[in-house]
Amino acid sequence: MKKIRILLIEDNRLLRDGIASMVKKQPDMHIVATVGNGENILLMMGKLKSNIVLLDLGLRSQNSLQVVKLIKKHFQETKIIVMDLIPLQADIFEFVQAGVSGFILKDANVTEFFKTIRSVYQGARVLPPHLTGSLFSQIVEQAISGSKPSTIAGAVRMTKRERQVIELIADGFTNKEIAQKLHLSTYTVKSHVHNILEKLSLHTRVQIAKYAHISNSYKTAIDTASLIGE
Repeated sequence: MKKIRILLIEDNRLLRDGIASMVKKQPDMHIVATVGNGENILLMMGKLKSNIVLLDLGLRSQNSLQVVKLIKKHFQETKIIVMDLIPLQADIFEFVQAGVSGFILKDANVTEFFKTIRSVYQGARVLPPHLTGSLFSQIVEQAISGSKPSTIAGAVRMTKRERQVIELIADGFTNKEIAQKLHLSTYTVKSHVHNILEKLSLHTRVQIAKYAHISNSYKTAIDTASLIGE
C-alpha cells in the first residue's frame, strides 16, 4: 500500500507529538518528519518528498502564509492543510489564494481529521464546515479565480448602522459605549452585533475587530458597500 507521506509543522510540542502519534497508527499514512517551524523548509521538502504538509496557521516564530507561498512556489504538487482553532474568513481567503487545499479545526474529532487528510490527498478541497455558506462560497471562488479581496466585503449588504457599529468595535468600544455614541439602547447595539456576526460568519467581537483591521481592502469595501436601511 502506498502511504500518504506527511510533514507536520506545529510549534506546540504537545500537540505536535499527539498528532504524530495518531497519524502513525493509520495504515495508509506515514509521518516523514515533525518540526516546530518552517525554517529550512525547502531543504526538508527536497529530501522528504512529502505529499501533504500539515501546517499550524499561527506559527509564533514566523509567518505561516509565507511558508505556504514558499512551498507552493517550489513544490506545486505538494498539498497543504492548515490547522487552526477558528480561522477568519480573511485568513482563509489569503491561504486559499496562496495554494492551501484544506483546513482542519483543532477541535475537530479524529474521524474528521483523517477524512480531511485523505480527501485532500485525493485532490479535494476541504474548508472549515462552520464557515460554509453563500458568502464563504463567494470568498473561496474568488480566491481560486484570483479575484481581488475588495470585492468580497462588498458582497455583504451592511446597513449604515451596522457599518458604524463595526467601525466602533474595531476602535475598541464596548456595547455600552457604542450605544452612548450612537444614541441607541444597549439592547439595540447587541442586536446589530448579532446581525454583523451572522452576515460575516464570525463568532466574537474580537473577530469583528480583527476582520476590520486585517485588510485595507476590507476597510475600503466597508466605505463602498451597499447600504440599506437602519
